[in-house]
Amino acid sequence: MAKWKILVTRRIPEEGMALLAPDCDIELNPHDRPMTRPELLSSAAGKDGVLCLLTDKIDAEFFDAAPKVRGLANYAVGFDNLDVAEATKRRIPLSNTPDVLTNATADMAWALLFAVARRVVESDTVMRSGTWPGWGPLQFIGGDITGATLGIVGAGRIGAAMAARSKGFGMTVLYTEARRNEAFEKEVGARFVGFDELLGQSDYVSVHVPLLPGTRHLFNYEAFGKMKRTAYLINTARGPVLDEAALVKALKDGLIAGAGLDVYEREPAMTEGLADLSNVVLTPHTASATVASRRGMAVKAATNLLAMLRGEKAPDCLNPGIYG
Repeated sequence: MAKWKILVTRRIPEEGMALLAPDCDIELNPHDRPMTRPELLSSAAGKDGVLCLLTDKIDAEFFDAAPKVRGLANYAVGFDNLDVAEATKRRIPLSNTPDVLTNATADMAWALLFAVARRVVESDTVMRSGTWPGWGPLQFIGGDITGATLGIVGAGRIGAAMAARSKGFGMTVLYTEARRNEAFEKEVGARFVGFDELLGQSDYVSVHVPLLPGTRHLFNYEAFGKMKRTAYLINTARGPVLDEAALVKALKDGLIAGAGLDVYEREPAMTEGLADLSNVVLTPHTASATVASRRGMAVKAATNLLAMLRGEKAPDCLNPGIYG
């Protein structure tokens, strides 16, 4: 049997590539960077399937350029880069990689929380500079974590995992979500509140919502003004959930104490002034960057794509209605 022709838009861990190799003729992006739009559209032409990244915009123009495509596997849990409605209209299945990066992302959110609250990066910079004059009672005073209030915005898999980790620190957990989640409340002792109440009561606000029209710029200057001046914001979800320019202004104006960010509004660029602030910890979208998570994502994406090529329902199908 002839092999399926597929495009992998950027090299993924070998475990995924090895699953695809026996049955697929693979065209792999030779560069360690996202494909340009012309490269993506040209390479996708004539392919049976595509394993894409969150940096690849999959829309009507893409589908027009790749009329033979029978499925797309997104190497990410988020899928705001995919036009699900357009794919569904054309009866093309899509998939993502849930579950395997839940713990890694929750761990990174906690790493950012500790780093910004306890001023770890600032302290490290001083030590490396050789300018530390010795211990002093007013140096690098940060925020208390044990016994504080943690606000979870979005109580899905990752939000729940973030909240579960707070138990060891005796924290009060508040959460806001589109609808009440009683199982989540029971598991972590969380209390369901409105968005404004969560902002006003939380010492730490951790963002775990997908990027949707209703969540874009959910955190704007007005929202920051409703937070405690001693509060910290953590974002490991999607960059455009925050108005980054408003965040820079809020931090400069002292509306909040600090922020820990792993995602950005216009990746890989940052808003002017963000990198100059000492009360922000910045990581380059690495929340899922552990050996187990990235391998698991590769295996899931490859498994999903192979199922779609065989005409089967992918385990993590995003638009299962096409099979009805």
